[in-house]
Amino acid sequence: MNKPLKQHLIDPEICIRCYTCEMTCPVQAIEHDDNNVVVDASKCNFCMDCIPVCPTGSIDEWRVVNEPYSVEEQYEWMELPEQQEIEAGETGDADTEALDDAMAALLAEAHAGAGGKARAPASASKPTINMYNLGKPAEAKVQGNYRLTDADSDSDVRHIILDFGSLPFPVLEGQSIGIIPPGEGPDGKPHLPRLYSVSSPRDGERPGYKNVSLTVKREENGICSNYVCDLAKGDTVKVTGPFGATFLLPSDPNAHLLMICTGTGSAPFRGFTMRRQRETPSVSDSLTLVFGARRPAELPYFGPLKKVPERFMQKLFAFSREADAPKKYVQDRLRDESEKVAKLLSDPHGHIYICGLKAMEKGVEEALSDIARGAGLVWTEVRDAMREDGRYHVETY
Repeated sequence: MNKPLKQHLIDPEICIRCYTCEMTCPVQAIEHDDNNVVVDASKCNFCMDCIPVCPTGSIDEWRVVNEPYSVEEQYEWMELPEQQEIEAGETGDADTEALDDAMAALLAEAHAGAGGKARAPASASKPTINMYNLGKPAEAKVQGNYRLTDADSDSDVRHIILDFGSLPFPVLEGQSIGIIPPGEGPDGKPHLPRLYSVSSPRDGERPGYKNVSLTVKREENGICSNYVCDLAKGDTVKVTGPFGATFLLPSDPNAHLLMICTGTGSAPFRGFTMRRQRETPSVSDSLTLVFGARRPAELPYFGPLKKVPERFMQKLFAFSREADAPKKYVQDRLRDESEKVAKLLSDPHGHIYICGLKAMEKGVEEALSDIARGAGLVWTEVRDAMREDGRYHVETY
C-alpha cells in the first residue's frame, strides 16, 4: 500500500477564478480549464508562493490521500471532497509528521498579512457560482458608461452598467464577475477574464431590472481595464461567473458592518449599502464605511455617498494628498474611532470587511491590533474567531 501523502487543492466553491495563483506558481503546478483552477500533485513542491496572493483563501486546502487526485478529477469538482478514510497508523510516520510541521511553518509565514481562509456569514443567501465559464460565457449589453472621478483627475474610474436581458444571471452583493477582453496575449492564447466586484444589489442597479454595475479604474497598461473603460452604450461583452461564496452580505438586520476600503474596493460596499437601503431602510447605526483615497476628486461615488444619511451609515473619509491638510489613511480613521471599533470587536453581530489595494492590509491590521489591545483583547484571537464565524472578510489585490 502506498504511503499517505498530503495533497494541495483549491476549493472550487470559494475560488473566484482570478488566476493569480497560476501566474505566481514558479513550477507551473497550477492550471485551469473552462471551469476550475487545479493543482497538479506531480509538480507541486509545497513552495507556498501561491498562498499569500490568493484574495479568498480558496488556495489553502489540503487532503491526506493514498493516491493523489488527478487534474482531470479536480476539473469535474463543484465542491471539495471530504477527507478520505486513512487506515489507522498510516499517518503517524515520521515523514508525514515532519511534512506537517514544515507546512505549518510555511503556512504561518505565507498567511502573514493575508486574508486567510474565508467563511460566508451564517445568515448570507446561498450564492450561485460559475454559471458561465470561459467556454460558454454570458453576453451582456452595455447600458451605460459614466466617469466617477473629475475629468481633470489623474484617476479615471468608471461606473459600467451591463444588461443581461432575458439571460439569467443571479448575482449577490460581494460577488465578482469576469470580463473577457478581446484578442490574444503574446503567447497566442486568448486573454483570461479580469475579475471585477459587482457594485449593484442583487435586484439590479435599477430594482427589478436584470442589470449589473461595475466600478472599474483605468490602468495605464491594463488590457481589460482600458477595454472596459472605453466601452460605449450598446456594445456587447463576454462575461463569466458569478464568482465568490464568502465575501457576502449577512441577512441579519442586527448585523453591524465595518467596511474598510480604498478606491474601487468600494464596489461591493456600494452593493451592500443599496441592498440595506432597499431591504431595511429604517435600521440605524448598522453600517460604518472607512473610505480612503488621495483626494476627494479621486474618490468614487463621493457625491452619492454624502447623500446617504449619517444615521443610516457613518462615513469616515481618509485623504492622503489633500491640499493644506495632514495625510490621513484608513488606519488613521480607524484609530480616530477606536472606541466604536473596540465595541464592534466584542459584538457577536459585528462584521469586518476589507477590500482594496493589498498595501492597505498591514496598516489596517496594525490599527485593529492596537485598538483591540487598548480594550484588553488580543487581536489575532479576535480576528481568527470572527473569521471562523464568517464575520471577518478580506479581499485585496
